[in-house]
Amino acid sequence: MTTTQLTLMMAFILSLLGLALHRTHLVSALLCIESMLITLFMATTTITQITQLTTATILPMTLLTFSACEASAGLALLVATARTHATDHLKNLNLLQC
Repeated sequence: MTTTQLTLMMAFILSLLGLALHRTHLVSALLCIESMLITLFMATTTITQITQLTTATILPMTLLTFSACEASAGLALLVATARTHATDHLKNLNLLQC
């Protein structure tokens, strides 16, 4: 295992641990998910450059597009919950109420 692969794997695991352990605010959960997606983007870009497959060059751009869509949906959810509940604490949110 190369140092690049080890670094990317450790970054993904740290993001996953951050998501599992620090779920007090919605912003911190969104940042952990975003860092996981950025790590996956860097991993797919690295694999594409190492293998030099022309068919796999669209995969990192597709992942980056989905990451941007996820970020915009997460921020819209953050704004909506901050307006309705006046906080971003995940324990105070009850999304089943109308």
